[in-house]
Amino acid sequence: GKRPWEPDDKREPLNVYGQTKYEGELAIEEHVKKFFTVRIAWVFGVNGKNFIKTMLNLGKTHDHLTVVNDQTGSPTYTYDLARLLVDMIQTDKYGRYHATNEGICTWYEFACEIFKQAGMNVSVAPVSSDEYPAKAKRPSNSRMDKSKLTANGFTPLPTWQDALSRYLKEIEY
Repeated sequence: GKRPWEPDDKREPLNVYGQTKYEGELAIEEHVKKFFTVRIAWVFGVNGKNFIKTMLNLGKTHDHLTVVNDQTGSPTYTYDLARLLVDMIQTDKYGRYHATNEGICTWYEFACEIFKQAGMNVSVAPVSSDEYPAKAKRPSNSRMDKSKLTANGFTPLPTWQDALSRYLKEIEY
């Protein structure tokens, strides 16, 4: 796709993971009248594994990395998401929403910004998804239209660059 996905676009899962998310959404929508479905992408937070931690760890042992540059999306900081969810559940503005940090990037651009903000001298080269096989098919376009948030009076999440900066401070990097 050339444009960001809207919350009510036709859902077309590419893999088993996406199919189970889709089926979960359908089950909720068929049985519950008042619900929030909040879709996110490229999630990172203090706990658990994530792309940022992987890049930081690889950057300690490698001077040069290759990262895919043909998959586009928006990172989501769990701290920012949690603040939004608290705001949302205090309303009756139910429905499907997209909630990622503002701005878009490729995984390559994300990696470059991680090393820049972390002050690490790591050379990153862009590669295509074909050059970096994954176990499951990944969408080339994970961009999400978040205009429904502002249309319903919710404050958009800060930019992903700002979120990354705060996250690096949080993990004391």
